[in-house]
Amino acid sequence: MDMNNREQATKLEVNTIQPIPVDQRHGRARDLFTVWFGTNLQLLTIVTGGLAVTVFRLPFDAAVIAVLIGNLVGAVFMALHAAQGPTLGVPQMVQTRGQFGSMGSLLVVGIVILMYIGFLASNLVMGGQALASLISGATAAPGIVLGALLGLIAAIYGHDLIHAYARVMAYLSGLVLLLTGVWIFWVHGVPATIFTRNAFSWSGFLGSVSAAALWQLSYAPYVSDYSRYMPRDTGARPAFWASYFGCTLGSVLPMILGIVVGLTMTAKGNLVAQLGVLTHGIAPLVLMAFSVGIAASNAMNLYCGALCVLTFGQTLFSTWSPGALSRTLTCVALISVALTGALLSTESFLAHYEAFIDLLLYVLVPWTAINLVDYYLLRHGDYDVAAFLRRDGGIYGRFNIPAMACYGFGILLQLPFVSTALYTGPIARALGGIDLSWIVGLVVTSPVYYWLGKRSQARQGMSLATAAL
Repeated sequence: MDMNNREQATKLEVNTIQPIPVDQRHGRARDLFTVWFGTNLQLLTIVTGGLAVTVFRLPFDAAVIAVLIGNLVGAVFMALHAAQGPTLGVPQMVQTRGQFGSMGSLLVVGIVILMYIGFLASNLVMGGQALASLISGATAAPGIVLGALLGLIAAIYGHDLIHAYARVMAYLSGLVLLLTGVWIFWVHGVPATIFTRNAFSWSGFLGSVSAAALWQLSYAPYVSDYSRYMPRDTGARPAFWASYFGCTLGSVLPMILGIVVGLTMTAKGNLVAQLGVLTHGIAPLVLMAFSVGIAASNAMNLYCGALCVLTFGQTLFSTWSPGALSRTLTCVALISVALTGALLSTESFLAHYEAFIDLLLYVLVPWTAINLVDYYLLRHGDYDVAAFLRRDGGIYGRFNIPAMACYGFGILLQLPFVSTALYTGPIARALGGIDLSWIVGLVVTSPVYYWLGKRSQARQGMSLATAAL
């Protein structure tokens, strides 16, 4: 397109879940770096890093290593999804119809909608708590409402404004993150005891790896939504590496900050408030920058959630082609739900967030395995995009029973390996509480689906050959 970035960002997006026409494709691979780097520089990422020392009780060095491993491994799968966008030009959940069928995909789409609402509510709570900590006696409610409004505006304008906002935050929040690290270590100072607190345990180490890996895996339903406008000649490799490095660097750095802050806390402390203590003197700048940065993530969750709701609706009413007005109304409805949840859950946020992390771990992993195996190993990126928007699913049908069965199998397969506060499976209990569920889910679901997919392709080939006779 001839429009520059500013003109694109201030123009209301008219597309929703339809394939992006060739003459509307624009952007460069480096835009994928800034969108993932900028949106990860936020308070929720810092809190997730802090889980390694506040919940999993690891010492500093082990916590850092666990966070690095989890992000580096998890981002591989996230970035493989990102590489699908320039080729197919449709949102990720629309493309899921190619694996599960038009109606079968609704199960996954419905789960992902709940995920977006959960992350959106979590972000609102974080931003509200941060802004409230700047004013003595203030509540989180005004900050929560402000974060909701900022995210809503960006989501209504759509794809290009979200990219532009993330680009600004990549520079602004990046500088603030650097300043925060310098201030904590060289101005405020941290006690030397933070490097000797806690004791290593394998259950804590693998739990921290899982939390970091899941942070990356949870982006899998997002990424094609932000790469689908890229020209087809962008290529899979540039899209992969730009997304990979943007998301890993944008996640690892604030997570390490969360580890440092968490190690200076008391047992019942608040990590966001403690960040304010450690940055005394520049706390307003730090907390406001990371709180405003949350608005970019809010917009992403809201925008992707709206696309999923529209995908759900269009599946049921195949002649409907939702536009900008439909996306706007859907965004308003979703932000209302998330806002209500955020206002009601502020006091028990950390406990709710841990439970939410556990839930994502078990439902996203088999979907990721099925989607990537189907795209890269079975179909090699060759899909009938027009069939995605047909109610009967075209060549993909209404229900792909092998994919749905494999998805359910992948979730059930993880249960014996689960280790959470609510439930611990027998194998996890025998291993001393070590949670290997996400690894098992990926390693086993992938070859099972590949085998089922190959058999299905062979049967389809025989049917076509017979029909041609």
